[in-house]
Amino acid sequence: MKFLAKRPVLFALLMAWLVLAVGAVHAQSPNNLVGGSQFNPPLPAPLPPPNIEAPKVPQLDAPQHYDYRPAPRASFGDRISRCLDEAAAAGVRPGRRAAYSRNCANRGD
Repeated sequence: MKFLAKRPVLFALLMAWLVLAVGAVHAQSPNNLVGGSQFNPPLPAPLPPPNIEAPKVPQLDAPQHYDYRPAPRASFGDRISRCLDEAAAAGVRPGRRAAYSRNCANRGD
């Protein structure tokens, strides 16, 4: 500090540089103005609160619901592939696998 007291011009330049440096650093902040930067997009609206519902509790005395619809059937190609795999696993000769797979796929097993 003694060194700067002897040279007032150097002290004044140093102080001016500090003031400008602090201002330049503050100018780098994008929201330094009261309303923020005009280039920043506005904040999105807040999300609505979630709906909180109690889960449906099964009743012991309620009648049971049965679904009498038939189960969906696999496609013919899927049934043929499954039957060919079964024939190979069962040791059916390759010449007899075609007849076995057709019969098996048409049965719908």
